[in-house]
Amino acid sequence: MDSRLLVTKMDLLAARTFIHATVTIECRPSHCYAKPMHAPAPDAPILFFDSGLGGLTVLGPTRVLLPTAPIVYAADYAGLPYGQKSEAELSARVPALLGRLVERYQPRLAVIACNTASTIALAHVRAALDLPIVGTVPAIKPAAEMTKSGVIGVLGTEATVRQPYVDDLSAKFANGKTVLRHGSPGLVTGAEAKLRGATIDPDVIARAIAGLCDQPGGDALDVIVLACTHFPLLCDELQAAAGPNVRLIDGAEGIARRIVALTRGQRWPEVAPPGIAVFTRSDDRPPPPLAALAPYGIGSIETI
Repeated sequence: MDSRLLVTKMDLLAARTFIHATVTIECRPSHCYAKPMHAPAPDAPILFFDSGLGGLTVLGPTRVLLPTAPIVYAADYAGLPYGQKSEAELSARVPALLGRLVERYQPRLAVIACNTASTIALAHVRAALDLPIVGTVPAIKPAAEMTKSGVIGVLGTEATVRQPYVDDLSAKFANGKTVLRHGSPGLVTGAEAKLRGATIDPDVIARAIAGLCDQPGGDALDVIVLACTHFPLLCDELQAAAGPNVRLIDGAEGIARRIVALTRGQRWPEVAPPGIAVFTRSDDRPPPPLAALAPYGIGSIETI
């Protein structure tokens, strides 16, 4: 068989699996992304992905900057919590699930609005999908610029705070500073409960803050990085426990600005269509009431 014909058939087979387009690759200190050369249709949505409802804290500021953007918000309730899963499991699960979502909803851009998924699976997702991918990383750089005492706390999931990526960010942007870390799975559960209208156990909040402040040097802590997108949902409770001399910071507004930059010049609908929330099916955890999602522009709920 002519080898040129064989290559052509292989290319056609690959095209059935992946959408190929000429792309340019751009790198930034915290993000690398592939930028398609073809402009998307106005109704192509932005896909937000998280293990649960934490990604709403990224969707919120994005809505402010892009008020008519079509939105699909995806929560992997079948896999929640991500912070207690292994790196190998998330490296396989996240790209596979995002591939299904991209095929189904055809977004112009995907946002992994989850620190744990980003620090573990972001490279795998970018290798698998031919569209711009925005990741979420701990806001260590602005925290290092903000601290006066030189002591920063990173509060995240157990999986996030042990990642080498956090080591790299600390070495690059907080050299000479003390960076304390603490993993708090209870805050993820508490944030999910709060959005459903449940009461938050104050001991969960107190243990999370103590996990940082009780470490050597923790008494000088003056900035805490909320390195899980769920945690800003508990900002009032965490601030009360940390005290007025500690500032809380997260990366949501910076991510929203990055989304604007990556979609600059693209067309949007004149009026915002109702957003879609899609949840992976879980016997233990049904989707929240639509009323809890409506403030974020979500108009319907689907399960897959």
